[in-house]
Amino acid sequence: MQTAQEILQSVFGYESFRQPQSKIIETVIEGGDALVLMPTGGGKSLCYQIPALARDGCGIVISPLIALMEDQVSAMTQLGVRVNFLNSTQDPAAAQAVEKALLAGKLDLLYIAPERLTQGRCLALLKRADIALFAIDEAHCVSQWGHDFRADYLKLTLLHQHFPNIPRIALTATADARTRAEIIMRLDLSRARQFIAGFDRPNIRYRIALKDNPRTQLLRFLQDGHQQHAGIIYCMSRKKTEEIARWLQDQEFNALPYHAGLPTATRAHNQMRFLREEAVIIVATIAFGMGIDKPDVRFVAHMDMPKTVESYYQETGRAGRDGEPADAWMIYGLQDVIKLRQMMASSEGSEEHKRAEQHRLNAMLGLCEITTCRREALLNYFGEPQPQPCGNCDTCLEPIDTWDGTDAARKALSAVYRTEQRFGVNHLIDVLRGAENLKVLQFNHHRLPIHGVGRELNNKQWRSVFRQLVGRGYLNVDMEHFGALRLEEKCRPLLRGEEAIMLRRENTAKGARQQTKTALPSDIDITLWEALRDCRRELAEEQGVPPYVIFHDRSLKEMCGALPRNSTQFGQITGVGERKLKKYGEAFLQVIEKHFENTFGSAD
Repeated sequence: MQTAQEILQSVFGYESFRQPQSKIIETVIEGGDALVLMPTGGGKSLCYQIPALARDGCGIVISPLIALMEDQVSAMTQLGVRVNFLNSTQDPAAAQAVEKALLAGKLDLLYIAPERLTQGRCLALLKRADIALFAIDEAHCVSQWGHDFRADYLKLTLLHQHFPNIPRIALTATADARTRAEIIMRLDLSRARQFIAGFDRPNIRYRIALKDNPRTQLLRFLQDGHQQHAGIIYCMSRKKTEEIARWLQDQEFNALPYHAGLPTATRAHNQMRFLREEAVIIVATIAFGMGIDKPDVRFVAHMDMPKTVESYYQETGRAGRDGEPADAWMIYGLQDVIKLRQMMASSEGSEEHKRAEQHRLNAMLGLCEITTCRREALLNYFGEPQPQPCGNCDTCLEPIDTWDGTDAARKALSAVYRTEQRFGVNHLIDVLRGAENLKVLQFNHHRLPIHGVGRELNNKQWRSVFRQLVGRGYLNVDMEHFGALRLEEKCRPLLRGEEAIMLRRENTAKGARQQTKTALPSDIDITLWEALRDCRRELAEEQGVPPYVIFHDRSLKEMCGALPRNSTQFGQITGVGERKLKKYGEAFLQVIEKHFENTFGSAD
């Protein structure tokens, strides 16, 4: 049996593990269970792939999305690993062939959806096979999806019941303490070792702004730094993804929609283009991106606010997996909060689950409204204190202009109280600004002492006040009463004059802020870089795989710097294992030799 270090070098082409990969892999190889939290791009997959290759039998990976399975199977096949999947895209003959390969011991890894795993026939098959381990990938889905449309996630405790002696490893990039506790409970991992790597992604620049003119704001963001970059734009609804994609096409961007309501063939085609072509933008719902190992996504944009900080972190983490500078850009408004709370109200989850989701939504809104370092708040949410401001988010780069909003906040809270906590923002602003429309007169709110006391602020400014009070937990939105604002216990000291509050001053008229641009190191020969990329692209097209499956940009940059002249030197490049050395070494070495001839006149 090869050691983990030997497999890392010979199969994956890496010299050393990142922390805490080696300890996780050692735990699972020795038969122990593990819960792994590691940031996107941190190397989670190796934590089950290497133990599956080191242990006897086949590693079974429970994976949430067909597209994710296919992407990972394609990448592992390139490395010479015996890998396949079982899902609904296969006809009976193809599925039967995979099952026979499993029973014959001809597979190192097998990817299965949770819905198939929980079927009696599949369990019977696995009991006849030699199983090395079970890996539950994207384990946060147990909490985030299991309560609604993927109920089979809540049944995965059966792994421990039916296979008590086989190690299990649950992996995710996103889980707060509450989600971790639910994963442990649902998967029966109380005895598992927990490995929590750092959540910080310092190469990502976080920017969050209030919605003003969403399409104009998005266009400004893309034009200032991301004209020729691959990226993902998230929208709350399927309809909106298609509208934004069509509009971006009109603006001459290579944009494609992706959501669960599109035909399967269309989704597959659009995803394939995103993976294999350059500068493609996918406009998607949350159905897209999970586990997609495209390293050069230069930006992730949100046209609407995600429902949790976990979702935001997970989605933004799909940018800059290669470690190069990337942008996480978002615009939001109070209407997003109202829509998300409506969705929560219609959830099939328990009341306890709904309350937990409500707390998570409040935390997400709080991240949007914060006037201090975004990264500090984000990492603190996951229990990882940041010693100082990051210097790479909007609030650090352009400190927020604040004002003493104590008096305005008390007026807003008083308006909620005086109108008996039964009305939404629009009506409350009418009362504060002294309107005498039909609704104000109907409820006799023109007779209230707070009627007209807020004429010093306009409608937009009052909206900002109310939104920030919701974001900071002084008010809540009651969806059972059509979005009425209700007072929270936290508001008492503010109302009594025992507390002051500073609010952010909104200024949506500012010009576009400078965005991060990706540049090659100054010592790289651009001609060689482009020639290596052309070679990679041709090989990828021949095999029908994304270019990064051949080699990541990091490997190409290393080739430009090291200029390997033979197989031994080429084998020392990061990402070049034995399989890829044999398969691609000659082609890339020829490109480098040609570069020498063109530059120096001969190959020697």
